[in-house]
Amino acid sequence: MIIGILGAGGWGTALACVAAENAHDVILWAREPTVAEAISTTRENVPYLPGVHIPPSVRATNDPALVAQADMVILAIPTQYVRSTLQTYRFPISGRLLVNAAKGIERGTHLRVSQVLRETIGVASDNYVVLSGPSHAEEVARAVPTTVVAASSSESAAEIVQRALSTPTFRIYRSLDVIGVELGGALKNVIAIAAGIVDGLQMGDNTKAALVTRGLAEMTRLGVELGANPLTFSGLSGLGDLFVTCTSRHSRNRLVGERIGRGESLSDILASMKMVAEGIETTVSTLELANDYGIEMPIAEQVYRILFEGKNPRTTIAELMTRQIKREH
Repeated sequence: MIIGILGAGGWGTALACVAAENAHDVILWAREPTVAEAISTTRENVPYLPGVHIPPSVRATNDPALVAQADMVILAIPTQYVRSTLQTYRFPISGRLLVNAAKGIERGTHLRVSQVLRETIGVASDNYVVLSGPSHAEEVARAVPTTVVAASSSESAAEIVQRALSTPTFRIYRSLDVIGVELGGALKNVIAIAAGIVDGLQMGDNTKAALVTRGLAEMTRLGVELGANPLTFSGLSGLGDLFVTCTSRHSRNRLVGERIGRGESLSDILASMKMVAEGIETTVSTLELANDYGIEMPIAEQVYRILFEGKNPRTTIAELMTRQIKREH
């Protein structure tokens, strides 16, 4: 196949390497001309995925017209930029199988990426697949064994992606629960910020274990209310992705939280980051959705107050620990 990838950040580049390993030709579109030129000349993406050799079958470009050659298109653009990027560059991708690799909820509209794509370019549900799970780009690109899930309302579409991208070190399962897989990938970033705050405060393993467990309960509550299968949240795109994002040194969302726990301001943290931490904007959308549907999400609420209202993280922990006692389930 010819596989087009929109977005030459770390994840887009890692997926390009996976596709190339399976003998596909890859067109990797980069918004920044300098990134495309550097990949073409040095076979490395230094700003976003340093130290990884990019195979010669990956063709980097800044020209959106070249994506017309692709049989399948992978979207690896941060969620908050999906709409504007598609409207600005008008990629010739109508009728292609579209695979979304972004993890977030659009701020303001509260839409998942599949819904944004339906609004902006009219992607049909049976032509859409979301790829999600515990999969840091730094490890995927270096062939560290990784498992993810491809979800679509069309079993055949999910299977096409499964067969096209599965390798001996990148195993793909499939699912029919698009809502659950999209929400799992988005909501876990909010909890990962909280996990980073726990690390920054040096609270310990007991605290983080409690946070991850109760965070998963919050994710599941909101997901079920929005139409997801609760079992999805115990799978790769739920618990699996939550675990790795809350514990890994590669996690940008966890790092944001850790730096806040150490006393840095959000504005200073953002000014120092090259790549996007999706959980910051998703925190806003998550809390607004929870309020709209009357879903209790105390951890997400406290993350919002820390990020955007300057609340003291230690005060937050104390308030969470002294909430009214109740049954676990």
